[in-house]
Amino acid sequence: MGADLRFAYADTSFGQVHYAEQGDGPVLLLLHQTPRSWDEFRELMPLLAVDHRVIAMDMVGFGASAPVPAPQTIEVFARAAWELLDALGVECVAVLGHHTGAAVAMEMAAADSGRIGAVLLSSCPWTDERYRVDHAVGGGVDRAEQSADGTHLQTLWDLRRPYYPEPVAGLLDRFVRDALAPGVDPAEGHRACARYRMEDRIGSVTAPVLLIGAGEDPFSMPNLPVLSSRLTAAPSVRCVVIENGTVALIEREAAAVASVVRDFLTSIEVTQPNVNSAERVH
Repeated sequence: MGADLRFAYADTSFGQVHYAEQGDGPVLLLLHQTPRSWDEFRELMPLLAVDHRVIAMDMVGFGASAPVPAPQTIEVFARAAWELLDALGVECVAVLGHHTGAAVAMEMAAADSGRIGAVLLSSCPWTDERYRVDHAVGGGVDRAEQSADGTHLQTLWDLRRPYYPEPVAGLLDRFVRDALAPGVDPAEGHRACARYRMEDRIGSVTAPVLLIGAGEDPFSMPNLPVLSSRLTAAPSVRCVVIENGTVALIEREAAAVASVVRDFLTSIEVTQPNVNSAERVH
């Protein structure tokens, strides 16, 4: 990480929001998956900070940011993100979200597209009625009842392990640390996704969109075609698949993610309207 990585808090109506910041230039906001924190972007931030002011927030209810009582919603996460940007005096922003963070990025764009220069959706869920029924309880991958003997720690580890690439220990240590942060319910963010009516909001996104797929992520890869087809108001939709990507795409494939992100942000000014394209990165 570069020496200029900085940490701070901003005041919002939800309480204080914690964030990390690095670099200068156009603002790029990073939104993590459930139940992570800014740390998910530890490897990616310095690569993007070459030509952007990169802000990686702990979404409310996660990390060191203010807790949010259940039932949590994607709309609440998005409002808190906008309040952070307002507190920092940021008017226009590009937003990159991963998994739950991608749903939040979409909601930010649907709620205030005039301030969004680009939307980058990494491993984005598709939360339609079928998803809501299938995930009514929510958080299956991160559900572990707290136990006096600590077996819930092993449960959290074991539920995630099949979806993380070897070597897993370092990555899962970071995940478990975030899952155990004070006030965090590891499953509640998944329930928030299940409550979100994405099919009612996706058509309001009017900024250029980059869909980033992780080739070995069984949760999100099937969503790329429907997401692309439903982004009907976006002036352009580009889809890139990082073949070796998993649920831990951001940490393990940071160089590949940074490459496609920087290429997209550089190119959108000349992208023609209503162009859909797809490519694969090996």
